Amino acid sequence: MASQHSTSAKGWQEKVAKKRLSCQKAVPTAWALPQSVLDSLPALSEFSTTRLDLIAKDIPRVSGILTERELDITESHDVSSLLAGLASGTFTSAEVTLAFSKRAAIAHQLTNCLTETFFSQAEERARYLDDLRSKGKPLGPLHGLPISLKDTYQVEGTQACIGAVALLDKTSTENSAMVDLLLDLGAVLYVKTNVSQVLMCVESDNNVFGRTLNPWNTSLTAGGSSGGEGALVAFRGSPLGVGTDLAGSVRIPSLCCGTYGFKPSSRRLPYGRQVMPLNVGIGAIVPSAGALANDMSALQIFMRAVIDANPFSYDATVVDVPWRRNHDSSRPKLRLGLLPEDPLFPLHPPVRETIKNAVNILKSHGHEVVLLDAADCHVAALNQIGGRLLELDQTPAHIIASSGEPAVPSMAMFAKYYARIGWDFIAPEITTMDRLEQFGALQNQRAGIAESWRKLWAKHNLDAIVSPSAQSTAMEHDHQGWPAYSMLLNMLDYPACVIPFGRATHNGTDLAADLGHGTPAYKPDVVEGAPCSIQVFTSGMRDEECLAVAAVIDTCLKTTAAP
Repeated sequence: MASQHSTSAKGWQEKVAKKRLSCQKAVPTAWALPQSVLDSLPALSEFSTTRLDLIAKDIPRVSGILTERELDITESHDVSSLLAGLASGTFTSAEVTLAFSKRAAIAHQLTNCLTETFFSQAEERARYLDDLRSKGKPLGPLHGLPISLKDTYQVEGTQACIGAVALLDKTSTENSAMVDLLLDLGAVLYVKTNVSQVLMCVESDNNVFGRTLNPWNTSLTAGGSSGGEGALVAFRGSPLGVGTDLAGSVRIPSLCCGTYGFKPSSRRLPYGRQVMPLNVGIGAIVPSAGALANDMSALQIFMRAVIDANPFSYDATVVDVPWRRNHDSSRPKLRLGLLPEDPLFPLHPPVRETIKNAVNILKSHGHEVVLLDAADCHVAALNQIGGRLLELDQTPAHIIASSGEPAVPSMAMFAKYYARIGWDFIAPEITTMDRLEQFGALQNQRAGIAESWRKLWAKHNLDAIVSPSAQSTAMEHDHQGWPAYSMLLNMLDYPACVIPFGRATHNGTDLAADLGHGTPAYKPDVVEGAPCSIQVFTSGMRDEECLAVAAVIDTCLKTTAAP
């Protein structure tokens, strides 16, 4: 493989330069930020450490690119009200699509969140949908709604290089299963978004497109691997983004960028015909498609619409289970577990404070919260097993090496965080086995822990569990750390929802500290103001219950001021 595709350093750089130029030309010049706006901002680039709150700057309004009506469409409406407006004729799909296309173009110029753009095709699609609506023939429940896609999803005639130079020679000749389904539901697809280099990191940075910046604080990461989606949705350049999640790739951008994010159980949503840097025959950890949005109801609308569309008819990997509307979502008062802090993955003070405040609010609403025993949760063990399983698949490294491009710095730092964790849960003899024997032994250990978790659910009779989304908030670029509290749930194949809640603050008593292991160093002044969050999860295939409970919790958090 390497000898066939290997190029000189100059060769890969020329490919990157050509690709970046084509991306730049795809953004209409009428949507370029005025020089006066650019002059008012510090110089921003993927190498910049400038701290800037792009959202507070209100650049879409200041720039004059969006009309007042377009600003209202993108800022004052959630997915539910957009769909209602599209259905009633209050909005046309053409104007909604144009509004979000303009805002996405502005977001990209500031945060570098996009990869492929197809604005003119989206405009044509929107006009077609408006014509169908005028004839009383709406396509489906998402009729006329713009939806953004992670770069992994194939859209015929565009590229899906997943941040790898080696894949820049390929153009998609077919749509991913999810893309076909969304089009049949009436959605308008208009942009794809930036990712980690071959999806294997929690920072969205690669040699092809560069680094995505966090719109709340440009000195912090937007997360990964769906970081482009996180930045775009947070900037309100998309009402709903579709990503993927292997070890937190939807939830980490959500926690970093202050959005809602949902990872379903694997195989609930179509995943087929995506570009993936994995040997699917190994299938060590089965990833999930998932969604990011600025409100909880958007996640519920998306899940219902996709599963009601019989996704098995689009993708053989889907479990053919209808969306359960009459599920027993919860008792009048919830019985919730609280996942404790794992000793190998200590929490930053803002995360610890966020969890404490959320628990106090939930208790004030009459919900019961049961602190679980760290020894019963096996967070570190499942993370070590997951890391070792991923190491068995060398496909990502081969893809990077085959073009001659180097690994980006975030990849090296991610490996450094993994290496410094004090792992001691896997029997040493496993490391001496051949790869197939290792795979079997690791999966056996994983199955044993899954059985322990089954007993834990039964023992405590829980509706759901509240946990940290990660050890930290969004961190400085290249320093997000190991995704312990998100990978846990991929290893168990549990659905999980990230709920934004509050901002990082410190009262002067929290000192900077290197907490060791897989947790990045805590720097209170650096993360001041970063979005905080909690994570809510249930047991496998209880996606309906997970979202229902998360909605109850979200309402409690929004209607009660944090202490």
